[in-house]
Amino acid sequence: MGEAREFGRYFEEFEIGDVYKHWPGKTITEYDDHLFCAITWNHHPLHTNEHYAETQTHFKKNVVVGNLVYSLALGMSVPDVSGRAIANLEVESLRHTAPMFHGDTLYAETKVLDKKESSSKPDRGIVTVETRGYNQDGVEVLYFRRKVMVPKRSHFPDLQPGRPEPKTE
Repeated sequence: MGEAREFGRYFEEFEIGDVYKHWPGKTITEYDDHLFCAITWNHHPLHTNEHYAETQTHFKKNVVVGNLVYSLALGMSVPDVSGRAIANLEVESLRHTAPMFHGDTLYAETKVLDKKESSSKPDRGIVTVETRGYNQDGVEVLYFRRKVMVPKRSHFPDLQPGRPEPKTE
C-alpha cells in the first residue's frame, strides 16, 4: 500500500518555478451557479435568467458568476498550496479572462513565483503563487496571484491538518 498523500506543503517544499496541476476538474452546472448566486445574493439576470441572457447579452446564454469560478479554482489549489497555511495573506490580482457557461468544466494549475522567509518569525515563510483556471478546451478563464504564509517543517514536523489516526485496538 502506498504512502498517504500530504495535504498542503511546508515552506521548504515549495520551489520557485514548480507547477502544480490540480485534479480533478469540476463541471459547473446550472444548479451550482444558481445556488452560489442565491447564497451570495448576486441576483444579476446574466447568471440566473435564461430569457434575459438570450435576448439582452452578448453571449446569448447564461454566464457563470465569476466569484464561483474563482472560488472553485482557489479550492482546487488548497491540497497543493495552502493546505498547511497559517494564513492567506492577500490576493494581489484577479482577472477573469474568458467566460464560463453552464456545463463547462474548470481545471486549474498553480505556479510558484517566489518564496521568502518571514522577517519576524523564523518558523514560517511567505510563498507567492499564481493560479490559472482554464476550461475543457484549454482556454484560460481566470488568473489570480496570492501570497500564503506557510509553516516550516523544522518547526512543525508533525502538523497534520485535522485528521486523527485510526485506533487499531
